[in-house]
Amino acid sequence: MWIGAFAGGAFGAAIGALPAFILTGLLVVAGAAANIVGVAPEGTVGLVGIGFGHVFGPHISFAGGAAAAAYAAKRGYMESGFDFHNAKDIGFALGTKPDVLAVGGAFGLLGIAVEQLSRNLLIPVDPIPVSIVVSAFVHRAVFGYALIGKPQGSGLLDMGPFERGDTLAATATGSTSVDDNGTENGGESASEWLATEPWLPQQYKWANVAMIGLAAGLASGYLAFRTGSPFLGFGLSAASLLFLNLGIERFPVTHHITLAGSTIFLAVTASGEAALAGLSPTVGLLFAGGLGIVAALAGEVTQRIFYAHGRTHIDPPAMAIIIWSFGVGLLYVAGVLPTGVWIPGTV
Repeated sequence: MWIGAFAGGAFGAAIGALPAFILTGLLVVAGAAANIVGVAPEGTVGLVGIGFGHVFGPHISFAGGAAAAAYAAKRGYMESGFDFHNAKDIGFALGTKPDVLAVGGAFGLLGIAVEQLSRNLLIPVDPIPVSIVVSAFVHRAVFGYALIGKPQGSGLLDMGPFERGDTLAATATGSTSVDDNGTENGGESASEWLATEPWLPQQYKWANVAMIGLAAGLASGYLAFRTGSPFLGFGLSAASLLFLNLGIERFPVTHHITLAGSTIFLAVTASGEAALAGLSPTVGLLFAGGLGIVAALAGEVTQRIFYAHGRTHIDPPAMAIIIWSFGVGLLYVAGVLPTGVWIPGTV
C-alpha cells in the first residue's frame, strides 16, 4: 500500500494532477460498466476500487500532482503559459525531474495516511476528498504559500477584481508572499499577478453554477436509477475533463455534483424505516437535482474562500464533497436516511 502510494504520487507529478484524475475517471467508468453488465463487483475490488485505490486514487495521484506543481512553481521550473499562478496549472505535466517526482511521492504517502485514518475512524464523510484538502493545506504550508491568501476586493466572496482584470499592483491592499530570489511563478513579477483568480472563469457566477448543479444532479440521479451505480456519473464527469485538459473553452466541471446526485437518489429510494426511505424514483430525482445544486454552490463558495486568493490549487470539488457527504452521513446517523450508500460508517 505504501509503495503503491509513493508511486502513485510520483506518477501524478509526472503526468500532471488533472491528467491523473482523468485516468481515475476512466477506471471508474470501466469498473462501473463491468458491474452493470454483471462482469465484476463494484465495491472495493475491481476497476472502481483501483480507480479510488492506493495508486490511482485522487487523494494520491491528483494530490501528489498538485503538491508537485506547487513545489515546481516555487522552484521556478514552471513556465506553462497558464493565465493564473503556475502552481495552479494542474493540467501541466511536470516530466521526470527527480526532486519533483519525490515531492509527488511524498504527498502520495500523506494522502494514503490521511485517507486511511479517516476511513478507520468511521467518520461519516468521504475520506478521499478529506485527504485531498488536507494535502493541499500541507503543501501550501510546507512550500511557503499563504494558507488562504488575502482578498483584494470587498471580501472573500468578491470576484470583482478578476472581472476588472486587477493585478496586485493595481490594488490598494496588494501584497504577496513571492520568494526573495524571484523564481516563483516562472520569474513573473508579483505585481503583475492577478489579484483574484477564480477556479473556473467559465463557471463562477451564482446562477450559472446553480443551473449546472441542477442539470448534472438530475442526470446522475437518472443514471443511478437506470443502473444502480453510485459512481458511474462521477466517473463520466471525471473522464470528461479530458476535454477541459485539451483546452476546450467553457467546459464545466461536475464530478462533485454527479456523485451527489447519484448518492442521494440511491439513498432516498432505498427501503427501510427511516423518514426518507422508499421514495419514488420521481421524488428521488428531485432530491438528486436539489443536492446537485447544493454541491455546485458549495464548490463555488469554497473556491471563493480558499482558491481564488491563494496561489496553489486547493480543490473546490473535494471541499464540496466533504460538505455534502458529511451532511448525508449525519442524516443517516440521525435516522433520516436508510443508508449512506457508500459513505463510511453508514453501510
